[in-house]
Amino acid sequence: MEQGISTFTPAMIVAWTLVAVSFFALAILAYVAIRSRTRRVDLEKSAQAFRSLDIAAFRNLVDADEESFLRNNLPPTKFREIKRQRAWAALLYAWEAGGAATALARIGQAAQQSSDPKIAASGAELAENAFRLRLQTVGAGLHLLTEILVPDLQRRSLPPVVDQYERAADTLFRLGRFSSGAPQLAGSKRA
Repeated sequence: MEQGISTFTPAMIVAWTLVAVSFFALAILAYVAIRSRTRRVDLEKSAQAFRSLDIAAFRNLVDADEESFLRNNLPPTKFREIKRQRAWAALLYAWEAGGAATALARIGQAAQQSSDPKIAASGAELAENAFRLRLQTVGAGLHLLTEILVPDLQRRSLPPVVDQYERAADTLFRLGRFSSGAPQLAGSKRA
């Protein structure tokens, strides 16, 4: 047997491949983080993305009384079919609310750079509300996926997505009221 010649075992090849993939994923994450920090915020587009959600329709889709009515008045197979469809629709709303939360976070971050203390404070509050909304939409999405897969389960209450959405909307309204006389938020562009 020769000394000094190393052999690569399949386990070593797999390990080095995983290390290379990890470094590649880390590089992508660093690129995305740096790119999102330097990208300018279009306030009008972000606010429009948030306002475009029909929160009343989402509330109807996740209403426990509505589900109870359907459960009592439909045959079990039809109820499961309708419940799956409603859960899919609610999941899409939750997904869009998550996207809207990201837009709100951008608005909040831009507002935090303002020299006006009221605007900066509202921006911080908006960014915090957006973060909470995003977390709640993730939780609601997981809950709704469970309902899609197992429609016979009784609905537990969803995370307070609607309430958090309304809090964020109030903060966005206040921010708009404060900044309506301000020329432009730092780091933002207007269409």
